[in-house]
Amino acid sequence: MMLDSSKILVDLKNWSYELGFQGLGVAGLDLKEDFNQLENWIQNGYHGSMSYLEKNKDKRLDPSKLVPNTTCVITVRANYLPEALDDAVSVLEDPRLAYVSRYALGRDYHKVLRGKLRQLARKLNDKIGHFGYRAFTDSAPILERALARNSGLGWIGKHTNLINKADGSMFFLGEIFTDLPLDTTAGLKKNHCGTCVSCIDVCPTKAIISPYKLDATKCISYLTIESKDAIPTELRTSIGNRIFGCDDCQLFCPWNKYAKVTPIKDFLPRSGLNNRTLLELFSLNRDEFELLTRGSAIRRVSYEQWVRNLAVALGNSPYSRKTLLALYERKFFPDKMVREHIEWAITQMEHDL
Repeated sequence: MMLDSSKILVDLKNWSYELGFQGLGVAGLDLKEDFNQLENWIQNGYHGSMSYLEKNKDKRLDPSKLVPNTTCVITVRANYLPEALDDAVSVLEDPRLAYVSRYALGRDYHKVLRGKLRQLARKLNDKIGHFGYRAFTDSAPILERALARNSGLGWIGKHTNLINKADGSMFFLGEIFTDLPLDTTAGLKKNHCGTCVSCIDVCPTKAIISPYKLDATKCISYLTIESKDAIPTELRTSIGNRIFGCDDCQLFCPWNKYAKVTPIKDFLPRSGLNNRTLLELFSLNRDEFELLTRGSAIRRVSYEQWVRNLAVALGNSPYSRKTLLALYERKFFPDKMVREHIEWAITQMEHDL
């Protein structure tokens, strides 16, 4: 049967909107330029302890090495913003509250998006018959942003996130690797960041060292999620009340005035994590932490990392006798690395007496 690529693309876009996606495109497999940039970034040590980025280089360069017989990649994006940007900023500006990156407030996006991508593929399978495919979202050695840009879903901004003129940058990306002979969609010809450097100026730890270049070892998302080690002392006060990730470079990007609240209910806040105090989250024991974060992307961090992050945030909060007592109660935390952060927080708070 002869496949009508343009008709398939129309069907895919219609189905994708029904599933909650806001954009869909098709990318080719040429990623050499982006791969070379990644190689240079790694050679400079900007990836820190994320050694997995050094592996499977052939699969990042050539998607058909990851999934044999792949001829193109269907890319999608899904808005994840669970509430108005002003609500996020108000939490960020209240040092008593815990700031969790907006993408992690709801159900784990890996599970949600993979399920929707499989539904999309099954709809196409029902329409045209069996074809080869595999669905991914932030879960394999894939140059996701490059593929999304090449398919026309946006441009890569100075903060290194993908930006779309209609929706800003607060969205997830997903891919379907397929053996279908689909025509690719046109990538954007222009970068629309212009002379703006808001993301660079607002970064709390100055992790965006130049336009389009991020030193992950200084990034709060890396420090609070990826890194299992002690947070460098000189960066702790800059972390403020951010306990899981950081959104500043996006919250204050002018393009995100167009960011829209997600239509996907799974991404809406769970367990009140969009408005919880640092103190109540710090008081959770291991079982309570696991219950609170069940089915959440926050499970990417261990309980030890969670307590470490909260200790730093409490050390940055205004003096409170109740907070100081809570820190003293955990002064003998079993993990040495975590204990050091609690002691630091106590010192910070006692300095404010």
